[in-house]
Amino acid sequence: MALLPMGGLFSAVRMPEYLLTALSGGAEAACVDDFLAEALGGGPVICDPRFSRYYALVPADVPTTPHRMADTWHALGVSCLGRGSHLGVPRLDAVDSRRPSASYWSVPLNSAAMLCTPLVVARLIAAGRSRVDTEPEA
Repeated sequence: MALLPMGGLFSAVRMPEYLLTALSGGAEAACVDDFLAEALGGGPVICDPRFSRYYALVPADVPTTPHRMADTWHALGVSCLGRGSHLGVPRLDAVDSRRPSASYWSVPLNSAAMLCTPLVVARLIAAGRSRVDTEPEA
């Protein structure tokens, strides 16, 4: 695990697991991983199973989004990590979701030049919010 500063080469959008499981059709990590690989076009995503969070790696300038969007996202448990933030990044070969407490690449980083598209990440978050808002209470 390496602790990398955000906002230089890339930033990250932190998303809670519940938003993604609402969209993926299953709560198993492998199901969410497969869903994210397809939905984000292979853009890199880190999973931190200890805290039930996923981190989509995006271009460095994403945290400069309008404050209204940031406020809406914050209410969902979504955060943009940019300059001044750090992210624990697993080894490139850590791709196994079967270790319940270790961070891993949900969608592996194939190239530092290939990041998640911010608009696609925003649409994913909006779809997750819509799905959670329309699910009946358990």
